[in-house]
Amino acid sequence: MSYNMSYKHIYLCLSVHYLVNILRRTDLKSISQDLVVDRLRFENPWWTSNVISDEISAIKPRPYFSLFQPLVEEREVKRAVVLMGPRRVGKTVLMSQSIQALITKGTPRRKIGFINIENPIYNGLGLEQLFALARQAVADNEPRDWFVFFDEIQYLQDWAVHLKVLVESYPETKFIVSGSASAALKMSSTESGAGRFTDFLLPPLTFQEYLYLLGLDDLLTSSRLDWSGYSGDFYSAIDISRLNALFVDYLNFGGYPEVIFSDKIRSDPSRYIRGDIVDKVLLRDLPSLYGISNVQELNSFFTTLAYNTAQEVSYESLSNASGVDKFQLRKYLEYLESAFLIRKIHRIDNNGKRFQRANFFKVYLTNPSLRSALFSPLSSTDDLFGSLVETAIFAQWMHREWFTPYYANWRQGEVDMVGLSRKTQKPIWAIEIKWSNTPARDSRKLKSLLTFCRTNKINRAMVTTIDVEMRAEVEGVLLHFVPASSYAYTVGMNTLTQKAAFMS
Repeated sequence: MSYNMSYKHIYLCLSVHYLVNILRRTDLKSISQDLVVDRLRFENPWWTSNVISDEISAIKPRPYFSLFQPLVEEREVKRAVVLMGPRRVGKTVLMSQSIQALITKGTPRRKIGFINIENPIYNGLGLEQLFALARQAVADNEPRDWFVFFDEIQYLQDWAVHLKVLVESYPETKFIVSGSASAALKMSSTESGAGRFTDFLLPPLTFQEYLYLLGLDDLLTSSRLDWSGYSGDFYSAIDISRLNALFVDYLNFGGYPEVIFSDKIRSDPSRYIRGDIVDKVLLRDLPSLYGISNVQELNSFFTTLAYNTAQEVSYESLSNASGVDKFQLRKYLEYLESAFLIRKIHRIDNNGKRFQRANFFKVYLTNPSLRSALFSPLSSTDDLFGSLVETAIFAQWMHREWFTPYYANWRQGEVDMVGLSRKTQKPIWAIEIKWSNTPARDSRKLKSLLTFCRTNKINRAMVTTIDVEMRAEVEGVLLHFVPASSYAYTVGMNTLTQKAAFMS
């Protein structure tokens, strides 16, 4: 027995010795700090040059920039800024424009650092190590008064813990991070960053931003509108035919800044948006956090929802159509909503009351141009174009994180969008979203809207049209008919105004 044990022991030692020699001969070299420092210098050309990127300077900032930059420059509140949003909406560009603004205002160039976490050269390095190497790259031993931008933060495991440590360890430095995996970012930010992070959501382009970036926002003129359920500027088209042509273009292509300026991308939006946005979100952006392992099934489910955007569905109907059990469907919906691909809208009845069991609901794409990329662009005369218009209207309202829209549905009728009072939770305004002029001529098409308004003592309501703008009193309800394109612009413009007022 002792002979056998000794033999085994010797054999084990020889085996280990043999493996060690093999590993020595095939030893992989680790990435040196000098290489990382060189990469940091490459990503931060302003450290050694006074030249600001011509490419970034040529890009017109989104109106959201004026809301984002004050958060970057805020130093009294010791918080990091977490810039989140779906892919390709301009987060990296926004950060680059923020860096330019800091330099223009006189911030020392060597106190501004940009680090793209997605770069493999940074694998295995924590945020604090990267910050230290950035200081080493510019020979700055003082970790104060820096602005440090970390892009694509979701590629660092436990990023929220790393970031919280940085905020607490270096209170005199401002950290700004961005990421495209909105679902994962929001979950980590909420759980680990309470009191240390300020979230900033950059959504797809509104119709107002679309026109602004094209330099065409002078196609509308403003007037004051004050009535029950609405108070603010309202915008009317100077040339409704031209505005509608741009609105159709926006619905098909206008949700992403790069798309509107690229004829190449517009010629094949499916290849660009599906490959670089949808597939990466569904296949790469950590759906496993939500217990999702079958990403192909998730992809197929999302495609079904996208095709049926603005339609009422139920867990039962979705399960029957997709072959996915209801429990798994709830996970899919939660993930897709957190990833800012869809928004689930709940139903109320004709008395404005919410249902205890929310079995029925509507699902809207957060960006109408997603549908065109997944399938094909629609013309204004297509049968399904009305659903795309409704999706676009809801998409403008979704930029208001503080507002929760509802729709009303009962046995005898339906109203597309309803706003509830925050105080009483009762309906205070209603909108019927149409891509048709017929309701302006035939009030019978608005029977459900009129019934709902009378039942809930709402004396005014809106109805969208193709190009008719007028007012008419019908059965005691004052109806304001407005083109859908004008209404979409108005919601987007007033949202930015209200956000700016809230942050000032």
